[in-house]
Amino acid sequence: MRPPTTRNLDRWHKGAAYLVALFTCSLLTALADSPPVISNNIDVQPSDLAVQPVSANWTSYNGDYTGRRFSTLKEINARNVNQLRAAWVFHARNSNHLEVTPIVVDGLMIISAANHAFALDARTGRQVWHYSRPITEGLIDDASRHTSRGVGVWHSRVYMETDNAHLVCLDARSGHLLWDVAYATGNRNYGATSAPLVVKDKVLVGTSGGDDGVRGFVAAINAESGKEAWRFWTIPAPGERGSSSWPGKLYLHGGGTTWMPGTYDAALNTIYWGTSNPAPDFDGAVRPGDDLYTDCLLALDPDSGKLKWYFQFTPHDLFDYDATETPVLIDAIYQGRPRRLLVQANRNGFLYILDRENGEFLSATRFVEKLNWATGIDEKGRPIRAEVEPGAAGTRVCPGYAGGTNWFAPSYNEITHLFYFKSLEECQTYFRKPEKFVEGQTYYSTGVKHIPGEERQRFLLAFDIGTGKFPWRYPQVSHGWSAGGTMTTAGGLVFLADDAESLEAVDAQSGQPLWYFNTGQSIDSSPMTYAVGGRQYVAIAAGSDLFNFTLASSNRPDDVGQGTSK
Repeated sequence: MRPPTTRNLDRWHKGAAYLVALFTCSLLTALADSPPVISNNIDVQPSDLAVQPVSANWTSYNGDYTGRRFSTLKEINARNVNQLRAAWVFHARNSNHLEVTPIVVDGLMIISAANHAFALDARTGRQVWHYSRPITEGLIDDASRHTSRGVGVWHSRVYMETDNAHLVCLDARSGHLLWDVAYATGNRNYGATSAPLVVKDKVLVGTSGGDDGVRGFVAAINAESGKEAWRFWTIPAPGERGSSSWPGKLYLHGGGTTWMPGTYDAALNTIYWGTSNPAPDFDGAVRPGDDLYTDCLLALDPDSGKLKWYFQFTPHDLFDYDATETPVLIDAIYQGRPRRLLVQANRNGFLYILDRENGEFLSATRFVEKLNWATGIDEKGRPIRAEVEPGAAGTRVCPGYAGGTNWFAPSYNEITHLFYFKSLEECQTYFRKPEKFVEGQTYYSTGVKHIPGEERQRFLLAFDIGTGKFPWRYPQVSHGWSAGGTMTTAGGLVFLADDAESLEAVDAQSGQPLWYFNTGQSIDSSPMTYAVGGRQYVAIAAGSDLFNFTLASSNRPDDVGQGTSK
């Protein structure tokens, strides 16, 4: 099927569930007699987590440590993707809003949903085990949605952040709880929405609550014992570098949370982690200066937690332009010589390229048309600010509150050498009204409103790192809302969750749409792919369901797993 070309999508939404059921029944019948392929001896080694790019297994939120979301699998490719069919659907009864990216190890898939974890047979969706923990009452803002974006794995253990910022450790074979530690205390506005990142023998975690007056940090928890190994505070204490932005006790409420997983370069032994906006969001008068280390990219030593370098994208942010978008690690020829690059499409509307060895600013490219908060980026990477800031009467700001892009996953294809991400063209009216921090309440210092008549437009963009150009832009047909991201493969494809409640596949080289499947539910997650028994699958969460796809048997290549790219 080709993507629709009209906004009127309602009439074919209703049939999606029935089609899924038909596809699921037929495929599960075919798979029922297949021998089990799940190992009872799951043992994920640190070397397994370091494999890049990914292939049969998908062992972390972004697939591998680089954040590229690129898979070498190519059984599903540009020539046969139109024969992709629903294989099975798993319904999570405890949540109607999944944002999870599954992990898969040796045929076992593990997902999380609102303080629950499920282990599934990755071929059939059959539940293997289920861990449950009650949702936490009294949470506010993002934490009150009980979002969980995924799990981490290490040896025979599974790690999950809970809505109230605990880290639980489960037995990967049974789902039994091994330990439970609270890693954010002292302010009940803390929450957690991220997937943890496992590096060596440590589980790296962060928190949500950057709009709610918490003090952000990245913490490392010993994977065996659950004891804290180190903690890096993103808001400096009095007397520390950058503390002048945080007079009195404001440092305790300065935001800078770490609500998305970072990436890791084993050769440089460096973690790269993005931080959120400062608090209060829209009142900069109480936090003078640059507000370190908010809206930053932090380069940390994974063994000690010490800061190696940082880069701040939006100093003294007044617009909620978090820098938690995935920092993607790419090795490429850049400006005539090989370099270790870090690429981030930032919420503020600019795409940045840094040298990840030392944090040197290399370039910034504007990727949205609607941008008025800055007139450009100077030679050191600092924005050239315009006279735009929230006010009592309201101020039109572009990009709007959702940003030029956001947390939804980008990807990088090692064959096309293109970087893919979703952008949003939108302006909104920002208001400022000073307020004091109160525990149990948000700390925005007022808010944002939609501008009547202001239309929003979303695009899938392809960016050429070598030329600094955008070879193609694929517009979304719906003006709905989605926080769905991307994934790309050696089969010459980019998979994305669009704004019309569909999973789509487009040609990775040209952006030509090739296939779609309407889920009938809003998609606020990013796709992934894996293989079991030589068969490739693609999975994505939508609403309260996890959808899984594979090729119809008659359309699989004879040489399984070795399909051709276009």
